[in-house]
Amino acid sequence: MTTTPIDPTTALPGRPPVVDLATWQAARNELLVREKAHTREGDALAAARRRLPMVEFDGTVEVVGPDGPVPFLDLFQGRHELVVYKHMWYDGAPHQGQCEGCTMTTWQLRDTVYLNARGVSFAVLTTGRWEEVAPYVEFMGYTQPWYSVRDVEEPVGGEMGFLTCFLRDGDRAFLTYSTTGRGNEPVAASFGLLDRTPYGRGEAWEDKPEGWPEGREACWYWRSDAEGNLTWGPTSRPVPQWTRPGATPVDTLGRHGPHH
Repeated sequence: MTTTPIDPTTALPGRPPVVDLATWQAARNELLVREKAHTREGDALAAARRRLPMVEFDGTVEVVGPDGPVPFLDLFQGRHELVVYKHMWYDGAPHQGQCEGCTMTTWQLRDTVYLNARGVSFAVLTTGRWEEVAPYVEFMGYTQPWYSVRDVEEPVGGEMGFLTCFLRDGDRAFLTYSTTGRGNEPVAASFGLLDRTPYGRGEAWEDKPEGWPEGREACWYWRSDAEGNLTWGPTSRPVPQWTRPGATPVDTLGRHGPHH
């Protein structure tokens, strides 16, 4: 996979105004007040999440993983808390036809050692048949545990594309929290970093200064072809997949378009 070179002599459109360091620092300090308020509101929301009621369900319901059917309680790996990402799945689609949004989220959760150290386990659930899921997991190089929850009812199964949290108390299991859509964004550190750059995510919906690039559709940079061109065409696949062995630019896709 190659990338398009950047010409450093090309003037960028809509650049921020150029000022001295003292002027920049004053503006930065003014913004910092708002950022701190945002952080404190985030703390308040987290406190409210900890006060949500919870729902008990049958933790012995079986899910299917590399060792065959196992009770859901096994996913806690002896810990009290569990975070799962529910990965969308398109039956019969090739690897590059699977959900680019779920690929993006899961790719950034490949290492959960700090969750584990805190006493929290992590797993990926999907409705795909295990015989299809297993080669996909191997191809992507994922090291976190995956399980098929096909035909399993909520809150273990059900709709995908959700980040969901569970609590275990002995042999009892409880649903404590669930979110989807932009609620999943904290998982993807790339969003937070892009939001701190001058041009942001480069998406049309963003509020941007006069003269800035207009931006494109949401998620436009989530798929590319073998040459690194960002495209949703028939030779594209989720961007991380080009780092995997055996990725080829040919195939007919069975996937949906951008969403927000």
